[in-house]
Amino acid sequence: MTSKLTESDQRALSRLCIQSGQMLLQHGAESTLVVDLTRRLGLALGIEEIEVSLSPNSISVTTITDRHCITTVRQCPDHGINMHVITKIQHLVVMTEHQVLDTYAAAARLQKITAKRYNRWLVLVMVGLSCAAFSRLAGGDFAVFAMTFIATCCGMLVRQELAHRHFNPLLNFGATAFVTTSASVPGFYFEIGNNPSLIMASAVLMLVPGFPLINAASDMVKGHINIGVSRWVMASLLTLATCMGIVLAINLFQLWPWMR
Repeated sequence: MTSKLTESDQRALSRLCIQSGQMLLQHGAESTLVVDLTRRLGLALGIEEIEVSLSPNSISVTTITDRHCITTVRQCPDHGINMHVITKIQHLVVMTEHQVLDTYAAAARLQKITAKRYNRWLVLVMVGLSCAAFSRLAGGDFAVFAMTFIATCCGMLVRQELAHRHFNPLLNFGATAFVTTSASVPGFYFEIGNNPSLIMASAVLMLVPGFPLINAASDMVKGHINIGVSRWVMASLLTLATCMGIVLAINLFQLWPWMR
């Protein structure tokens, strides 16, 4: 199969491989997974050798067949974490390896993979309940639970609206933290619940960049230092923006006496 590949076939396969890697990187897959799946897809489709190189904002794929080398580079703007896309591409690679899909079927299937989005109101309610549950685990009563749910929903609504309008993620996190903290202020002023400080502390947990931090650590441990450092820096900046939003709200509403 390998010797029968023409230059046109090799170019088509190179584009297919880099498209799969590009989609994986854009939707938050860890670097080792991106490299592994891209290589496996190329080898399964008949390419003799394939090398994949990643940078924080781009991916480069080099394919070699019959001593003919083709290198392709693509930009990878961030599209947000989406495990649906990553899982679908994994299934595609496995099906290609088992010869269930040929080149044309794999390309057609890859074109149909789109990011699945849950209903925004369902996400808002579930995130609100999650943060409210954290307040209960921290010892808050049901009044704290209810206030945490409300504060989280207010912040999540702002976060969704800013994301929908493609605002910078740093601005998004800072504004969301400010609104979430501000929405918890009535808990301090009217002494709602047994521990009003838990409202603010639990509501802003939705802004912890857990997935980017885990990916960053995993990338650095597995040798992808540049990608890992880039993701770590971005997660740190998101955390800094969140802290600035919280501190701004605390200063604006004079909440420091309740913080001691």
